[in-house]
Amino acid sequence: MRKNEVLRLLRGGEYISGEKLGKALGISRVAVCKIIAGLRDDGFLIDAVPNRGYCLLRQELSQERLASLLPGNSWSFQVLRETDSTNNALKRMCDAAHGTVILTGKQTGGRGRLGRVFVSPPGGVYLSVLLRPNASAEELLHLTPMAAVAVRRAIFDCCGIYADIKWTNDLVYRGKKLCGILTELTTEAGSGALQSVIVGIGVNCNTALDELPKEVRVMATSLQEIVGRSIDPNELAAAMIVRLQEMDAALLTQKEEWMREYQAACITVGKEVQIIRGTERTDAFAEGIDQNGGLIVRYQTGERAVISTGEVSVRGMYGYL
Repeated sequence: MRKNEVLRLLRGGEYISGEKLGKALGISRVAVCKIIAGLRDDGFLIDAVPNRGYCLLRQELSQERLASLLPGNSWSFQVLRETDSTNNALKRMCDAAHGTVILTGKQTGGRGRLGRVFVSPPGGVYLSVLLRPNASAEELLHLTPMAAVAVRRAIFDCCGIYADIKWTNDLVYRGKKLCGILTELTTEAGSGALQSVIVGIGVNCNTALDELPKEVRVMATSLQEIVGRSIDPNELAAAMIVRLQEMDAALLTQKEEWMREYQAACITVGKEVQIIRGTERTDAFAEGIDQNGGLIVRYQTGERAVISTGEVSVRGMYGYL
């Protein structure tokens, strides 16, 4: 589509004249103007300066804009222009209260599961919330699955689409990764009692996929790519905070309802999978999700087991064929 071609040319962050855009695409300046108008109707912020041309402006998270979308909100939140990771930023706030939220549009040291790097270019919504639930770690095994359901609902609220869930912590759309979740628990050194939980969420909102590493680009997507328009990251962030508050209120009282939704949305169920532990890979079939979010699998030997930790690859996704 011509719109996508214009967006690709404008994503360098520099002004490009209508004449240059027209020559690059083999169309007239009038046609370029019509395409620019259409992109603006789709929500893209495109600046126009005489004798300089057009420039694509990123919509950014704003403390003021987010506050206006959350009147009467009981959780505290802080928007950072940039940070190493929102989880780390919360860890540095030793006395942060339950419901403290850190958000940014750019992470320089994002982390995923198993210590992996979570690529976090501008255009994403990166959010972490600190919770202090009155429960043990063993009673919160379902927390990450419930967080996935909360984000799935928030994406629908903002964009009108339902993402799928890949066990245990990825949201995907048509087989491509849209969101990752990292949950980290802090316990008391002596007693082992749970002190806090940080839930970190990264959503590809207006992420330019060509800014991702090649190996990531082929398996990723973004909300902008899916719906064909720019998304206000503040609207997405506000929806996420509202749904995470719902999750927090339901965490110890409505687990069954939320886990039913998780299982229904989990595309890992009913698929051939590989259980990965270190260098060992074991083939299995994913049969379902248990009450705590564990993956029920049947090995080729016929033996059944519940996988609660580790990595599971799903045949047909992320390069596993």
